[in-house]
Amino acid sequence: MTDCIARLSDRALIRVSGPDAKPFLHNLLTQDVETITPGEVRFGAMLSPPGRLLFDLFLWGETDAVVLDVATDRREALITRLSMYRLRAQVEITADDRPVMVSWPGVAGGFMADPRLAALGGRALGERTTDGDEDDWDAHRLAVGVPDPAADGGSDSTYPIEANFDLLNGIDFRKGCFVGQETTSRMKRRGEIRKRMLPIAFEGPAPAPGTEVLNGELRAGEMLTGRDGGAMALLRLDRLEGTLTADGRAVTARRPVWMAGSEPPPVAAATSSD
Repeated sequence: MTDCIARLSDRALIRVSGPDAKPFLHNLLTQDVETITPGEVRFGAMLSPPGRLLFDLFLWGETDAVVLDVATDRREALITRLSMYRLRAQVEITADDRPVMVSWPGVAGGFMADPRLAALGGRALGERTTDGDEDDWDAHRLAVGVPDPAADGGSDSTYPIEANFDLLNGIDFRKGCFVGQETTSRMKRRGEIRKRMLPIAFEGPAPAPGTEVLNGELRAGEMLTGRDGGAMALLRLDRLEGTLTADGRAVTARRPVWMAGSEPPPVAAATSSD
């Protein structure tokens, strides 16, 4: 199968350069930045001090800089926050106007494998010839069962482990300190993971984000972003078995194959009340 290539207009770049660029970012982000090499891409995040997700990031190593791939509508906010932490660090923080490209289902020539999951395909910086669009890419991502943290996680409302960052190579628990580390490490160490983002299936159009997912009369979670027939939902792991509904319709929670061996128990398919 020929790989599709699309440009992501909802992603934008920030270039962090200067002699202190790597240690500066390393002390802030959930990912190891000190060891990133030119041409390498990693996945990570910047958290609030209490440990909630502020910005999901792809980090690109370059010879004299680290380039951050962030949601377009959050770029200025991230530049402002990084500038707040800069203090005396010798770093320069500027917008980078190159486009972000994706390929799927495989890694097209000149692309790097998506650091979250091989099944997602590849990513690249800089203009490429396209034969797909963002909607096609979004359908592929959803089929793989990976959330879009920028759209599904909000800002300062979700813990990164709830958005599966620990399962998608987004947190380096061995690297030492980062903003929000205490809460994140405690959740992982103690197994205090009550909710995770999971893909769900249903008939017809997606219920609106924020719609309650119910298990009988009990709240089991809430809808996030989606499309006809499928969406992501933030679900309580102890309320997955049985009949789940949203907006009065039966929904089925799905545990992706890449979650094998993680905390969520096997999910029983929901059936309608007929």
